[in-house]
Amino acid sequence: MPLSFSERRKILKNANYLELHPIRLHKEELNENNLVTILIPKFTNQFVVKFLIPRMKSQLIKLKLDELGSSAWMLFDGEKNVADIAKKLVEKFGDKIEPVNDRLTKFLTGLYEQKLITYKEINK
Repeated sequence: MPLSFSERRKILKNANYLELHPIRLHKEELNENNLVTILIPKFTNQFVVKFLIPRMKSQLIKLKLDELGSSAWMLFDGEKNVADIAKKLVEKFGDKIEPVNDRLTKFLTGLYEQKLITYKEINK
């Protein structure tokens, strides 16, 4: 049974952000430059999916990420915590990504608010 909003909020409020384990909720595709495009279904309602989607040109919303976002996205596997992801990004990009913790937590917050990721700690 999924947690309520208040239960999820309580878990996230009491957690250290660097110890959370992000998990992707949507599929992605890679282009020739190794940039990620997140594939988000336009509709989840079964009635709409059955009758409206076949008439539409595209069933998906495509969200394209830049080089930094793509590298971070590919590391969201539920096994690595945010601190480990930050270390790997610093190894790959060096000073280009500094301040890594601030940038990464803002990126993760945006993805979580848009329901593109979740956290392992919430799904226990």
